[in-house]
Amino acid sequence: MVDINKLRGIMAERRRTQTQVANAIGISPKSFYNKMQRGVFGTDEAEKIVEYLHIENPALIFFAKEVT
Repeated sequence: MVDINKLRGIMAERRRTQTQVANAIGISPKSFYNKMQRGVFGTDEAEKIVEYLHIENPALIFFAKEVT
């Protein structure tokens, strides 16, 4: 599960839109939006996002526990 709020915060800090991130990782903006809504990205996608956004501690975002 992905901590979408933290990911959105980093995107905002880096001044990157969902479309920019989608294009950088090689998926359509619509697919990126859908993945954000579900909070699920593939391992390759997560790695590309980490690299593109220069995320220092990806475990806090991409391995977040689901809140129940």
